[in-house]
Amino acid sequence: MSALAVPGIAEAGTRLAEVASLQEVITNLRDVIVGLLVGLATLFATIGGVRYILAGGDPGEVEAAKRTLRYAAIGYGVAVLAPLLVKILQRIVGVA
Repeated sequence: MSALAVPGIAEAGTRLAEVASLQEVITNLRDVIVGLLVGLATLFATIGGVRYILAGGDPGEVEAAKRTLRYAAIGYGVAVLAPLLVKILQRIVGVA
């Protein structure tokens, strides 16, 4: 309720959805997806590291931890390549 009393805050809340072009929407969407991918990959890397530390020499657990770390590396790779993939899709669609 107090946000409506301060004009700057009320105006800022309504301008969040404004975009100038389709290019800006695509860029914003790409940034969100990359952020989610990096966050998820970091979570997987943390889980894999903890599993590896707690494996205690059990070959099955060590292999599961390595697999989790591999998935984290794949996630980081996809996050790095995401802007390139968006550019390729833009050229195919003709938005670039």
